[in-house]
Order: sequence, then C-alpha cells, then structure tokens
Amino acid sequence: MTCTLLALKIMENASSVLFILAPLLGGVMLAYGVFQVALDLRSNPRKRVMDRLKANRERQEANHGFQDFRRQTAEATGMLAKAFTRFSFTERFQRMLDQANVPWSAAQTLVRLSVTAAVLLAATLAFGIPPLAGLGMAAAVFVLPILYLMRRRKKRLARLVEQLPDVFELLSQSLRAGHSLASGMQLISRELPEPAGIEFGRVFHEQNLGLKIEDALRNMAERIDMLDVRFFVTAVLIQRQTGGDLAEVLDKIGSVIRERIKLFGTVQALTAEGRLSGYVLLALPVLMFAVMLQVNRDYATMLLYEPAGKMMLTVAVVMQLMGWAMIKKIVNIKV
Repeated sequence: MTCTLLALKIMENASSVLFILAPLLGGVMLAYGVFQVALDLRSNPRKRVMDRLKANRERQEANHGFQDFRRQTAEATGMLAKAFTRFSFTERFQRMLDQANVPWSAAQTLVRLSVTAAVLLAATLAFGIPPLAGLGMAAAVFVLPILYLMRRRKKRLARLVEQLPDVFELLSQSLRAGHSLASGMQLISRELPEPAGIEFGRVFHEQNLGLKIEDALRNMAERIDMLDVRFFVTAVLIQRQTGGDLAEVLDKIGSVIRERIKLFGTVQALTAEGRLSGYVLLALPVLMFAVMLQVNRDYATMLLYEPAGKMMLTVAVVMQLMGWAMIKKIVNIKV
C-alpha cells in the first residue's frame, strides 16, 4: 500500500512539472524560430541571391539534359519512321488510322509498337522467361493495338453507313431550300454526330481553305473507301459537269442504302444460328480439354508431352481454325 501511495505521489509531481515545463518549452521553440527567421532576414542579401541563382542554374541544367534526351529520342524515332514510310503497308495503315479517326502518324505508331515489343522481349529474356513465351508476349503487344484499331475502324464505318440515308436526306432538303452544296455540308457537320458530322465537316473546311469541292469530295472518297460514299461522290461530280437534279439523285441513293441496311439486318438474323454454331464448335474442344485436365490429368497431359500427342494437338488446332474460317466464309454474306 505504501509503494502504491508513493507511486501516485511521484506521478502527481511529474504531472505538475510537465504542466509547468510545457509552456516554457513551447516559448523557447517559438523564440528559436523567430530568431532563425530574423537571422535569415539579416543575412547577406548577396548570398541569398547567389543561392537562388545556383538553384536556378541547376534546374536549367537538368531541364537541358532532359531536352537533349528528348531531342535524341525524337531524331531516332524520326529515322525509324522514315524507314517505315518506304513500305507499302504503312500507307494502308495510315488509311486505317484515318478511317478510325485516330490522329496518329502510321510510321511513328509502328515505330512505337515495334520498340515496345522489342523492349518487352528483352525484358522477358532478362528475367529468364522462356523465349517462346516472351516472343508471344511481344507479338501480342504489337498485334493487339492494331486489332483494336481495326475493330474501331469497322464500328465507325458501320455507324457511317447507318447515317448515310439521313445525310442524303438532309442534303437533298438543303438543296431544295436553295442552299449550295457547301452550305449543305456545313449543315451536316453541325446537325449530325460523329462520324458523318466529322467527315462532311472536313470536306467543308477543305473547301473553305481554297480546295475545289470536287477535290475535297475525292479526298473523302479515298479516305473512307466505301462503295456508298463513292456512289455519292460520283453522282455529285457528274451533276456538276452535266447538270441535273442532284436532290432527286440523293433521295434515290438514300432509299437504296436504307433497303440494303434492312436486308443486311435480315441476313444477320438468318445467319445468327450458323455464327453461334461456329463459336460453339470452336470453344467446345478447349472446354473438353480443360474438363479432362481436371478429371484425368495424366491422360490429358499426354497431348502436351508425348510426340504423338503434340502431333495430334497440332492437327486438331489447324483443323479447328480451318473449320472456323469455312463457317465464317459461309455466314458472311455481303449485301
């Protein structure tokens, strides 16, 4: 009991001491801070200026080194891009980028994809990953963005086809109201969403910059490379050379496109079963192999490790791909 009372007494005394010392320590620290600020303010101004100039010079040197690195990288990229421009597929890739509405340079995009794939391949080899797996990963890094661009291009062109009847109807009404063809293009760019608004707006802007509207339309036909757009451009060019009622021609082209869109929807509905069968037949062997790995792993792994199993697996994969290509060819009916 005595020890406990003694401990409580000591704690009370310590609390009292801390209660007294806390404001004192705070005042000392505040005074020290004020003293340091005053000392800094009264220090030599020349020294402060020199310190700031030194820090600024160090930042400029760091930025200069970074700018040199960027310039060297840009020069190397430009040389590789110039080498890519010599190949014919670069022009086709640039057209695909334009059709997908991606404001990139084809040569620079190919250079970046190639460099990224090469760096990934070197990294996989450095970390001890099997060369075949590293090569597959590098190929995926190079191919997957291109596949995404192809899908984006396909979806954008499909949306444009769906918009063309409305485009021709709006343009024919504009011509009947007394507006010029260029004014109709401007109206389309304002009223219709992407992609029709962007493509016809580009024609209008090219015409405003001094290019003949015939040449601007030809550029659009080459850029989009669609049969319906070529019909439209040909009709406009013939009308401007020989005369005639362009509004009536546009109405007929729009009605033909509408009927073809309806027919395409009917064909898609009728061939849906065949396309679904192709997906099922392609996925069924893979699913069965996964089931066999769970049920009888030793039996299933013979296809992966035995020479005869590898041969059978290779033949099966090739035949599956051939069957899928044949089914896709059958159900892909062009309208």
